[in-house]
Amino acid sequence: MVISFSLALLFGVIMFFMIRSGAVKWGPAIVAILFGFSLASTGAADPINDFLRSVTDGVSDVDDSINSAP
Repeated sequence: MVISFSLALLFGVIMFFMIRSGAVKWGPAIVAILFGFSLASTGAADPINDFLRSVTDGVSDVDDSINSAP
């Protein structure tokens, strides 16, 4: 659960800076946010969460192997 909150926070910060820099306007940003909320309530939510969990586990494993090297 901590990882999904961190990713949501990260994506929120990225979206904020994209809106502020003018790369994304408010309209498309709101559509993207609403699409994310609607996607979360479909059957696609579990495979997406599984994929993100496997990516974060892989990154964590690589970090552990780098930090444990002599």
